[in-house]
Amino acid sequence: MLDGEKVLITGATGKIAFPIARALAERNEVWGAARLRNPTDRDKLAAAGVTPLVLDMADPDFADLPDDFGYVFHAAVDAGTDDWTRCVQTNAHNSGALLAHCRTAKGFVFCSTGSIYGYQGHRPLRETDPPGVPLRPNYSFSKIAAESVCTWVADRFDIPLTIIRICSTYGPEGGAPADRLDAMLAGKPIRLHPDKPNNYNPIYEDDYVDLGIRAMEVAATPPVVVNWAGSETVSVEEYCAFMGELVGVEPVFEYTADAHTPLWPDVTHMHEVLGRTKVPWREGFRRMIAARHPEIELTRGPQ
Repeated sequence: MLDGEKVLITGATGKIAFPIARALAERNEVWGAARLRNPTDRDKLAAAGVTPLVLDMADPDFADLPDDFGYVFHAAVDAGTDDWTRCVQTNAHNSGALLAHCRTAKGFVFCSTGSIYGYQGHRPLRETDPPGVPLRPNYSFSKIAAESVCTWVADRFDIPLTIIRICSTYGPEGGAPADRLDAMLAGKPIRLHPDKPNNYNPIYEDDYVDLGIRAMEVAATPPVVVNWAGSETVSVEEYCAFMGELVGVEPVFEYTADAHTPLWPDVTHMHEVLGRTKVPWREGFRRMIAARHPEIELTRGPQ
């Protein structure tokens, strides 16, 4: 755990960044940058001991942003649902500008995505695998561009950088497994790729906080590029069945080529540079459901 550092977290109200900012604020000076259009977002950060800062990465103004942060966790993102040029500008160009602004940092983490990979069939995706044409091309292509821009800036200014390729996070703040649970509770089918089973390595909040902080600590030049996921592999089919047993709902699967291909990461390199995750997936899913749906009395279910 970092101690006594000045840390910038962008996208600080998001499901990944907020728990990391909250954890770091216990022993560090943490600034949480986000658009903060909702007053409750500012209150949420302040209550966690995080200094709120208005920063829109779609049109950033760094005039009021200090340049003396010891560490940066850059999670702010354009999800690519609108104009593709704005998506690339935000995720690639403006991320590079932020990295250059924070060039004195001892460690900078850029949040990329596992969806940049081209599908490799039934084997885990390695950091050396090529990019492909994903379901959401605007977002994924912008992240490919962003990795290249940030790598160039880090090399130009000798900035220690870690690029994490996020595959599947979950916990009290949400995530894809939580979305699938909500679909089950609403009686909706779970859309999956037909090349089953749909394997993932979901990572629970406690673990992604630890590994997110660790990613800042191991930043280096040239950049560290690493898959960011849980240590255990489990299919969506299996974990939805498990959640269904806990809440008393039978999942319904709809297999379609329009669904996203599975993001099944090889975590060998992650284990080498960041370490292993500690929360078993069944325990994490049980904790997620209890936190997000306290109105549901969970059955004991399989262990």
